[in-house]
Amino acid sequence: MARIDRDGVQRWLDAYVHAWRTYDPAEIGALFSEDAVYYYGPYDDPVEGREAIVQSWVEEDQRDPPGTYDAHYAPLVIEGNTAITNGRSRYFEADGTTFKKEFDNIYLIRFNDNGECVEFREWYMQKPKAQ
Repeated sequence: MARIDRDGVQRWLDAYVHAWRTYDPAEIGALFSEDAVYYYGPYDDPVEGREAIVQSWVEEDQRDPPGTYDAHYAPLVIEGNTAITNGRSRYFEADGTTFKKEFDNIYLIRFNDNGECVEFREWYMQKPKAQ
């Protein structure tokens, strides 16, 4: 099994954010293996297979409106073909500048030898509002 490195994981994460911004099915699909599994939460059943993952991203009622979000993620730990990452997702009102909410995200990503994700698990927590 090929080992992944920090730069490769960062490139994958940057491509993940770009795919989220564009909702381009080809870009989303390029991130995942044909048999990938995607867990949106620790208690959710996985979305299974590249096509199903792409479909789950591009459903109209699931999309975030363009210009209302931004994100940056970075690797924390890499062991073999598995990476643990952390990052922030920020959301804005329709004007694209008025802050709405922020999430801290932890991802567990397992890769195949081609650099495609075969397993994606996410945990996220919303930042409490300032008192």
